[in-house]
Amino acid sequence: MRTGADILLEVLESEGVEYIFGNPGTTELPLIDALLRHENIHYILALQESSVVAIADGYAKASGKTGFINLHTASGLGHGMGNLINSRIMKTPLVVTVGQQDTRHYVRDPLLYDDIVSIGSPVVKWAQEVTSADQLPVLVRRAFHAASYPPAGPVLLSLPMNVMEELSDAGIQTASKVNYHTVAGSLDELAADLSQVTPGRIMIVAGDEVHSSGSTPEIVQLAEALGAHVYGSSWPLNLPFPTQHALWRGNMPTTASEIASIVNAYDAVFIIGGRSLITILYSEGDAIPGSCAVYQLSADMNELGRTYATRLSVMGDIKLSLKALLPLLQQRLVAGKLTHQRLLKTARAEREKEWQLQEERLAAERLRPAISPMVAAYEVIKAVPPGVTIVDEAIATARHVRRFISDTQHQRYYFMRGGGLGWGMPAAVGHSLGLGREPVVCLMGDGASLYSPQALWTAAHENLPVTFIVMNNLEYNVLKNFMKGQPGYSSTQLGRFIGMDLINPHIDFQSLGTAMGIRCCRITDAADIAEAVTRGLQSGKTNLIEIAISAD
Repeated sequence: MRTGADILLEVLESEGVEYIFGNPGTTELPLIDALLRHENIHYILALQESSVVAIADGYAKASGKTGFINLHTASGLGHGMGNLINSRIMKTPLVVTVGQQDTRHYVRDPLLYDDIVSIGSPVVKWAQEVTSADQLPVLVRRAFHAASYPPAGPVLLSLPMNVMEELSDAGIQTASKVNYHTVAGSLDELAADLSQVTPGRIMIVAGDEVHSSGSTPEIVQLAEALGAHVYGSSWPLNLPFPTQHALWRGNMPTTASEIASIVNAYDAVFIIGGRSLITILYSEGDAIPGSCAVYQLSADMNELGRTYATRLSVMGDIKLSLKALLPLLQQRLVAGKLTHQRLLKTARAEREKEWQLQEERLAAERLRPAISPMVAAYEVIKAVPPGVTIVDEAIATARHVRRFISDTQHQRYYFMRGGGLGWGMPAAVGHSLGLGREPVVCLMGDGASLYSPQALWTAAHENLPVTFIVMNNLEYNVLKNFMKGQPGYSSTQLGRFIGMDLINPHIDFQSLGTAMGIRCCRITDAADIAEAVTRGLQSGKTNLIEIAISAD
């Protein structure tokens, strides 16, 4: 006979779980105690539940495994809810367990009791309460399965304290092997349609599934075969295409009118990998004009034909489906091969002109008295070696960072796709753990960094080589700039912006980092940035670099 907590840990061991991410309370004590009997599972302590969730999210993305979380009661679930929403949007596989009060005194409304399943259900794929230790093997296996199948995402189990203490002789079964990867149907029809589009008049929008499925090589082959420009998602998680490739055209904008201004130059758009045309602020009109033929490929059936009428949408694994599509398409494009080669040559000339203009602008930016976001981004990226993961939640510099990232860096770039602040710092901690404690660079805005600074302590506690870089412009710059663009706003007319400035007092990031046990430095000269980043990475320790940037 073993306790429910021991049975849970046995199942986790058989599922290959190496970390539990949590912040314990009284209801979690049976599990914490049982960990002493299962020392091959390491408990990662975070100081607040929002950080717990994002650390697990980063770990899952970096390792390719399902993250396992243990939160404390309904209140802890509430603290973690914002980053759970991020994980749902980013389709991160997570098993979220929440400690619950002893079922035997539910009727007396004990402290911290609430209906955990009802609270969590809106933001997870599936939620259930375990009512006996005998149920644990089946329900925990079911949770891992539900978190992983497309579309992946968080699932939730409520674990009452008495269930974790209950004795049982339940067998743990064995882990199931399930292959979710299928080849899409109707690929002959799709190849025929794509081959009929006039060369140069089709665009590809490559979404986040391209990265998660490891399909960048196939997207490159597809783009070159069609002579098609490739755009990334308007609010991306990753960079799905080599950033220096002649056919790469950057990320789509974030309003429907701006998206439409790009799409209008094409007769067809092939959207690969889920929801990619993400708008932030409302604008009149549709992002895709009715005259543009839409084609889709995604492993998530919920994304197909969801917003825009499509000529053909097919569901299947991105990599396997593109591998099957490419030979069918290439057979039909033999006659136009020279045309596509000319398109590629023209695209390369356009990119070279773009790079020249970028160099000229960078030179002009260097003449400014303060460090501009563009210069800060360039100096940081040039100091980050190929193969080092970059986790980015610095909105003021993100667009510049994505321009400067090289072909050898682009596949290790992660942005705040969920949109909720407070993901970046803890996600960087999780990425390092998921990569076997490799170095990670985390770019943060000064405002965003204050949503989960507790992650600094966890990084230091685990002795992780994470270099946190805070881009400090002393304000909520994105919000203020939007208001400045609205001539009818009183704020614009008066030059006063309520709740936008992080001054009086200024936030002392050096003291904040020191309080969390890490080495810090502050940079006010662009010439010092690269050296500081190099020094931070070479230290092999958790460190924080604050860069004072201008408010553009």
